Amino acid sequence: MDRNTYTGFFLILLILVGFSFWMNNGNKEELAKQRKQHLTDSVRRADSLKQIKLSAKFAADTTKKGVVVDSALLKAPFGVATVGTEQLVTVENKDVRMIVSTLGGRIKSLELKNFKTFDGKPLIQFNGPQNHFGLKFAAAGKPINTNNYYFKPSAGALVANGADSTITFRLSYSPTQYIDYIYSLKASGYNVGLSIKLTGLEQVVPNTGLNLSWQASLLKTEKDMSQERLYSTVYFKNTLEEVNELSTGKDDTIEVKDKSMQWISFKQHFFSNVLIYKDGFKSSNLKVSVDEKSTTEVKQMLASVQLPANTTGVYPFEFYFGPNSFDVLKAQPYQLVKQIDFGWGPLKFINRYAVLYVWDFLKSSGWNYGIIILLLTLALKLVLSPLTYKSYLSMAKMRVMKPEIDEIKAKVGEDNPTLLQQETMKLYKKAGVNPLGGCLPMVLQLPIVFAFLRFFPALFELRGESFLWMKDLSTYDDVIKFGTTIPFLGDHLSLMCLLMTISTFIYTYFNNQISGVTGQMKYIGYITPVIFIVVLNKYPSGLNYYYFLANMMTFAQQYIIRLMVDDSKIHAQLQENKKKPEDKTKKKSGFADRMEQYMRDQQKQVPASKKK
Repeated sequence: MDRNTYTGFFLILLILVGFSFWMNNGNKEELAKQRKQHLTDSVRRADSLKQIKLSAKFAADTTKKGVVVDSALLKAPFGVATVGTEQLVTVENKDVRMIVSTLGGRIKSLELKNFKTFDGKPLIQFNGPQNHFGLKFAAAGKPINTNNYYFKPSAGALVANGADSTITFRLSYSPTQYIDYIYSLKASGYNVGLSIKLTGLEQVVPNTGLNLSWQASLLKTEKDMSQERLYSTVYFKNTLEEVNELSTGKDDTIEVKDKSMQWISFKQHFFSNVLIYKDGFKSSNLKVSVDEKSTTEVKQMLASVQLPANTTGVYPFEFYFGPNSFDVLKAQPYQLVKQIDFGWGPLKFINRYAVLYVWDFLKSSGWNYGIIILLLTLALKLVLSPLTYKSYLSMAKMRVMKPEIDEIKAKVGEDNPTLLQQETMKLYKKAGVNPLGGCLPMVLQLPIVFAFLRFFPALFELRGESFLWMKDLSTYDDVIKFGTTIPFLGDHLSLMCLLMTISTFIYTYFNNQISGVTGQMKYIGYITPVIFIVVLNKYPSGLNYYYFLANMMTFAQQYIIRLMVDDSKIHAQLQENKKKPEDKTKKKSGFADRMEQYMRDQQKQVPASKKK
């Protein structure tokens, strides 16, 4: 293998470094903002029912006892609802438990019952007074935000009807004029219905001036806060079937006026909170921000939308509170599955339409995910084995030609690199050797390498799954803990990342033996493992496990190929090629023609003293 081939390797290395830096750089920006302190709310659990668990046990959190209320305030629009006592209602089914507050009639806390946080605690998506949900409008010239008013459960608020249950909260303007929030929940599932109904308020609330504000501070659920933030942001889909997202690495905001939003999602790494309105919001203002100092809140997300004119006064919404599992989201309407980030361009295509199908097929076996990753790697290596063979054969040709290359170097000298390159290329052409033959198959495999770099971090199924010493394949295994923070590595060293790096060092060593490279060029390949251990130390152990397996299988492939390839036969074939007359009718490629012309131009510029 000559200098050209290793130049190609070095360019591939630069691409890998640039890609990794591009994915992670934004997440390291210091964008600290002051937030309110997180408050802890006491929640009373309900008694169990067979199908649907509903609780109407109210717990007072705040009171207005002893407060003198201005009579003018009571006479203002919805004035009676400005004074009251916050009460909490627990509504739950098989999969979700939500706490609805009479203050604002909003969902104050949401728990996913079938999942736990990384440290085994109940998985709470959001909780506390810093989360808001309410209508904003003007009534009698006064600004109203329903989030600040006390709703009352109407008579018969808790209704069980087979598999469906509903609970209604009412904000009264007068006995015949009111706003109802009607929540509905089925026996199982992650969907919560919310129907907002305005009754008798046609002359009070303007038909075209109704806005909805939704804000949530999402709580940490995963082991690595930095990685969880990297995959958390606001996603949204318009009625033109376009799904977009705000930045994941910095504070971001967007205002959308010309396209209706069909759904807006406050997406975390592995879970989502989605508000769906199938008719589409008229306009939207979306925002995501992060408090880098917080150790409990991942990100703060805000959506302010305008509701379209509605003569019926009924606005049917739907929430999705659940996992970012491909199978679960695919069953949801309105393309919620597009929130799963499998990468961009060809990476997304490879993951979505190739790797995922193989993964689902292997997953159906019910085996441990460590075994499934092993089989996935084996299947991929078998598919790519022709490229591996071609790469090895090309390197073998370069190796057997090394003595002749050395003769050219001794004859021409290394003080005239242009002439040396010309003579070397003539030899390659005569022998029928492509100097890029060993590099090109590796370049063709790069999209797959990068695709897996996005596939494993986005794979919900790996969350909480263990294999060997790895307790969670979706995050790093910190078997080696430093007890302090070390530059570039952090506070730990992933054992699987370390094994993967060692295997890459060994692979580089044997690759140098196969190619026959000497001098300083043989050390270039050792840069890659150093970069790997820095970049991939915080990536999922499942990803490092895959790369480790890929290296080990490559060793096996090269050993088998080496038994099949005879260097003496290759050398004899190359000598036969050199004896064949040049086929002048064969059309040159544009690249080869430009390279020859470039070298001729360079040779003309060499001083006569160096040409001798």
